[in-house]
Amino acid sequence: MLKRIVVVAGSILVIVLLFRFCEFKKGDTSSLAYNTNLLQQQIVNVGKLVVTEGHFSQVLTYKDQDNYFGGIVSFKKKALLIVNAEVSVSYDLRQIKYDINEKKKIISILNIPQEEIKISPDIQFYDVDQSRLNPFTGDDYNKINQSVKINLAKKMQQSSLKSNAQNRLISELSKILILTNAMGWTLQYEGKTIQSERDFNPKL
Repeated sequence: MLKRIVVVAGSILVIVLLFRFCEFKKGDTSSLAYNTNLLQQQIVNVGKLVVTEGHFSQVLTYKDQDNYFGGIVSFKKKALLIVNAEVSVSYDLRQIKYDINEKKKIISILNIPQEEIKISPDIQFYDVDQSRLNPFTGDDYNKINQSVKINLAKKMQQSSLKSNAQNRLISELSKILILTNAMGWTLQYEGKTIQSERDFNPKL
């Protein structure tokens, strides 16, 4: 009789331990799934269009000359141009690509989209001087517009606009970094571990 009681008690103990173990495993899996969903949601929140805008102004002089008979006869045209332009640098983070390794608790950013630069110049013509034989045409306006955009692109590169845009990009990406650190995960980009915002700088 005593032996039977011991066997029954032992069986009950084994069942209870198995039940507790299954509960523990279930809880661990649920936590991992929750963490993964939270990380994915954070990436969705970051995935937006980050735009940094700037305003540029410049004054240019456009000159053109048509020569005839070896330069003996020429017809000139020129104009003073005042340019006001809106320039924007944007990152479409909706295109960001990533991979989540649940076992190793690593989130890897695979690709960050390149910046998109948009230049919208407003060109005003003053002191226009032209000849009937060499008037301003559509080709002139196209050349002027192209030249203005090239000059503005150079000015933009020399300004703080692009670096400001990168700083805003890093600020958005750091939101993922903060969450991964808080949850005990590791954030990687291009195969290297990101431990602080500074680690993003050389890679962008």
